[in-house]
Amino acid sequence: MSTTSIPRRAIVLLVAMTLVWGTNWPLFPLAVREISVWTFRSVSMVGAGCLLLTIARLRGQPLAIPRKYWRTVTLGTLFYLVVWNLTSTYAAVLIPSGQAAVLGFTMPLWSALISWLALGEHLRPRLVLAIVLGGAGVTLLMVDSFSVYASAPLGLTLGLISAIGWAIGTLILKRGNVLVPVLVLTGWQLLLGAVPMAIGAVVLGDGQWFIPSWQTIAVVTWIMLVPMCIGNVCWFSIVELLPANVSGLSSVLVPVVAMVSGAVVLGEPLGPLQLLAMATCAGSLVLALGRKSA
Repeated sequence: MSTTSIPRRAIVLLVAMTLVWGTNWPLFPLAVREISVWTFRSVSMVGAGCLLLTIARLRGQPLAIPRKYWRTVTLGTLFYLVVWNLTSTYAAVLIPSGQAAVLGFTMPLWSALISWLALGEHLRPRLVLAIVLGGAGVTLLMVDSFSVYASAPLGLTLGLISAIGWAIGTLILKRGNVLVPVLVLTGWQLLLGAVPMAIGAVVLGDGQWFIPSWQTIAVVTWIMLVPMCIGNVCWFSIVELLPANVSGLSSVLVPVVAMVSGAVVLGEPLGPLQLLAMATCAGSLVLALGRKSA
């Protein structure tokens, strides 16, 4: 019986991703005050994708993705970057951003369920307990908002669809074992995902050409550079380093940070129930990232 521990690099990436993505959610409603969700996502994804590929090129990394990986990359992009980015943004507009984050980050639960039912993966008792704790924390975060969900069922539905899409996309990429540098993989996925977003922006978007206010430009630029670039690179690096179920659970603290950010920026509720949920989510993460038996 031997033991292995989570790489220190994964912990650093986890902390960075949690802070970057958690503080991002309150910005969504601000980003789409003047432009459509489709326009916002297509612009930010194109900009982030081009920037990451430029950085990869400057670092001497080959930009080509071998043909054998393109089907996996395209399917993973469709479920994660297209479904997730579209539905999560709409959800954050229809219901409080912190609650939309909570729904979106039920992803680890869906990932574990899909892995077990569809892929036949065995879940260790420690990971099962981590999933239970994570589910309990998410449920606690949702308690005060059941009335919000009842009055905005579309927001609830889109939030859950975003989580399921993210889970499926992550599992596709993990099982596909795409051996491509993270910067290159992330950059191409962002550009691929931007294609349907751009089509939607033309067909369903603003319907006119105009220059938005500097506040909107600043918010969209920040989201493009920090959450889209840094956050996605951190996420795909974590997926590369950790098993699918554990990497999914590594995101469980993001809605906690999102709730705090929503309370600070948008005045959304934050009380004892939310604090208890934070502790539960933290316990789930400790179990998921702790030592495991081989």
